[in-house]
Amino acid sequence: MTAPMSSPPPVPAAGARPPLLSRALLLRFVSILGASTSFYLLLSVVPLYAAASGGGGGTAGAAMGALMLSTVVGELAAPRLVARWGYRVTLAAGLVLLGTPALVLTVSGSMGWIVTVCLVRGLGFALTVVAGGALTASLIPADRRGEGLALVGVVSGVPSLLALPLGVWLALHVGYTPVALAGAVAALAAIATVPGLPDRDPEAGPPLGMLAGLRTGALVRPALVFATTALAAGIVVTFLPLAVPRQFAGLVAVALFVQPAATTLARWWAGRRGDRHGTAGLVLPGLLLSAGGTGVLALTHSPVAVVAGVALFGVGFGAAQNATLTLMYARVSAPGYGTVSALWNLAYDAGMGIGAVGFGALAGRTGYPWAFAVTAALMLTAVVPARADRRGGGAER
Repeated sequence: MTAPMSSPPPVPAAGARPPLLSRALLLRFVSILGASTSFYLLLSVVPLYAAASGGGGGTAGAAMGALMLSTVVGELAAPRLVARWGYRVTLAAGLVLLGTPALVLTVSGSMGWIVTVCLVRGLGFALTVVAGGALTASLIPADRRGEGLALVGVVSGVPSLLALPLGVWLALHVGYTPVALAGAVAALAAIATVPGLPDRDPEAGPPLGMLAGLRTGALVRPALVFATTALAAGIVVTFLPLAVPRQFAGLVAVALFVQPAATTLARWWAGRRGDRHGTAGLVLPGLLLSAGGTGVLALTHSPVAVVAGVALFGVGFGAAQNATLTLMYARVSAPGYGTVSALWNLAYDAGMGIGAVGFGALAGRTGYPWAFAVTAALMLTAVVPARADRRGGGAER
């Protein structure tokens, strides 16, 4: 596939900020919405289908585990694929791998079939977020990267707010097959936008490999901080419904709406502020707010504390999301965008997974209030790399 010829963008006047939106970025939003809708529409539906097919909770857990495992493996491999094949081929391949298996999900209810579908879809999702993330970063003016990434976060966050509950509702009311087909169409239809996107410039220089990225402290430190905040994100969505007393069951729905809403708003604010005043100074406050909100959640018997806790955590998590990703992109040249995207998404997925598993084991021994308090204390250990980034500033290499 070759990029269509286009006239060069107009040069902004001296002192003017470059335009944020472009035709290519708008096309990229379509593929973001397609991939995210496909992923979130089936995220809870596939485990439900696995359990309903006779496998019970064990098969449901295996399905989710297979999805996340292949996502992590795919994120590790994606930078090499981007370096070899470019953004467009890798992104298109990811959309195919994400959408095609959903077409045949309900052909069989066997555990082996469902797990196989999840493995392939996880790999496809990994390719879309890594190749797509690197491509997106290349489409945003450097002077407005924080604001641009915040806007991208809003676009990708809409499906998580809407498609996740919609998928479950549709599965219960119209059946699993229509939902699976909808998830497939969402991903496969987005492929039509890929030829209109630019590709990686092979003359930009050699790409930054994953091993080199993992040895680069200026990338690893913000990734570690973000992974620490993601620990609590996995805990909140998994255990808050269990930790809140039954008489406050309605409160959980409110809290699980407040948290992503606060995250989205904070991510947007952090992007705009970071572009004007620097991003490095937002990493530590984002971590401290996240840890503080998690600590407040120890008061699980107080409705006010629960809502305040998720709101405080959401603000910190949103600020950390934007600040760490913007900072990591600022510390590499364009050939390193794929590795940055992979490292950041690995931090996200690994943090959420480790947080959910570790918190479950801890809460079984201490109870939920103490588990939240201990988690908040553990999160504060990431102050060390966060302070190092604050001292180093955004230009540190």
